[in-house]
Amino acid sequence: MIADLHFLRPWWLLALLAPLLILWLAARSDDIRDRWKGMIAPHLLDKLIVEANRRGRINPSWLLAGLMALGAIAAAGPTWQREAPPFVEDTAPLVIAVDLSPTMDAIDISPSRIERAKLKIRDILAARPGAKTAIIAYAGTAHLVVPLTEDASLIESYSDALATRIMPQPGKDTSSALSLASGLFKTEGVTGTILLLTDGIEPAGLDALKTAKTDNIVILGIGTAEGGPVKTADGNFLTGAGGGRLLPKLDLEALKQVQSSTEADVATITDDDTDVRWIIQRVSTNFSDAQASEGNRWRDAGWWLVAPVALLLALSFRRGWVVRLGTLLLAIRLLMPVPAEAAGFMDLWLTPDQQGRLAFEQGDFEGAARHFRDPMWKGAAFYRAGRFQDALDAFAAIDTAESWYDQGNTLLHLGKFEEAVAAYRKAIEKRRDWSEAQADLIVAERLLKEQQDKEQEQQQQDPNLKPDSVQFDDKGKQGKEGQVSIAEQTSEMWMKNIQVSPADLMARKFALEAQEQKP
Repeated sequence: MIADLHFLRPWWLLALLAPLLILWLAARSDDIRDRWKGMIAPHLLDKLIVEANRRGRINPSWLLAGLMALGAIAAAGPTWQREAPPFVEDTAPLVIAVDLSPTMDAIDISPSRIERAKLKIRDILAARPGAKTAIIAYAGTAHLVVPLTEDASLIESYSDALATRIMPQPGKDTSSALSLASGLFKTEGVTGTILLLTDGIEPAGLDALKTAKTDNIVILGIGTAEGGPVKTADGNFLTGAGGGRLLPKLDLEALKQVQSSTEADVATITDDDTDVRWIIQRVSTNFSDAQASEGNRWRDAGWWLVAPVALLLALSFRRGWVVRLGTLLLAIRLLMPVPAEAAGFMDLWLTPDQQGRLAFEQGDFEGAARHFRDPMWKGAAFYRAGRFQDALDAFAAIDTAESWYDQGNTLLHLGKFEEAVAAYRKAIEKRRDWSEAQADLIVAERLLKEQQDKEQEQQQQDPNLKPDSVQFDDKGKQGKEGQVSIAEQTSEMWMKNIQVSPADLMARKFALEAQEQKP
């Protein structure tokens, strides 16, 4: 914090000379000997001066100097941390890696560990509406189930189909799951959190966690310390080499070692939603830290000095002080330029942008748009109010990367995909390696292509198009009943008749991927 401490408006620090001047003038005015030494002889002056008892008294000049010093520092805008721009996506990406090793079929947690994990996934999705989430399944190998998407129904349909039987190789390869999750974030150009739903961490996985390039890893242990039998797909129980039932326990020692030797956050499953709320809090915290470190706006902390200034003003209500300080403040206010539109009480104390920011934080976006003079904030207020055309007009007044990025977001809402693509490209041109703009550009290009394909399809299906030629079949009266052989059916018709469950589809996909991974 000390290294990043600086002032947004450092020229206001020149106002600190005023308190020093006030203290110097006050010291001179309080020196009675200096004021009378030119009129009374020194040997008489010593006998005539009676020093006042100043113990326990606060000099008004000290109070005024302190007020002015704090005000100057606050106006200078002290800051030491960044904040995300108002249009940066505020939902944290999350990759959920689900352990599908055979021990996840243990029934020490009802109905089973894997079934409880799938219920937790549903709860997490419900607590994160509109957020991007991906699902990874891993055992002896790691495979992508669903890429980062906001479609909760798609994620639920595939996560509900997760089962230990779909994995091509038994075992537990946490390292591959972490590598695959990190690759997803790298491809999307975003920073997010990796959540591991597992009943243990193998030694190789512990080494991978220690050397992981991301600190945003959350682990939820699923199972009990007592363990339980493992139920197979045919209803029997998994047995060991001696014929007895296997009772795998939750590997608490491994989880404790992970917590003590890595930066990962570790917890165990609960019967209520405490664990889900804990996960959501960790994901949000990781995302906020990443946004703050990657943001390009510095947070103005000057308003924190309002409280000590108010406290010092409260001390001014002493006999004889109100008139002095009130006169000075009134003189300062009269010397300040008054905007022509300032007619209300708030205009005496807050600038239009400050009033707009106050309304914006209270959710009054229409009122905020009326107050803001800053084009970016005015556009942000119009955007939040749903007035996208007005927001576009406000953003267009500034030629910066952020302005073009915000114009692209607004044009998407207006359905102008081609213009949105151009705006995102302009933003990337002005600010290289901007992951958010690059990700949104991909979305805009996909929407533009879908729109163009739809328009082309509508043109091809236009019933008003004239036929190239018209022919009549004179032998139609003697025609036979139409017959179509199976050989004449197209592959598309065959594919429509094939019904494959998500679990079977994933099992085939994972098996093919596992074969490709073999040397």
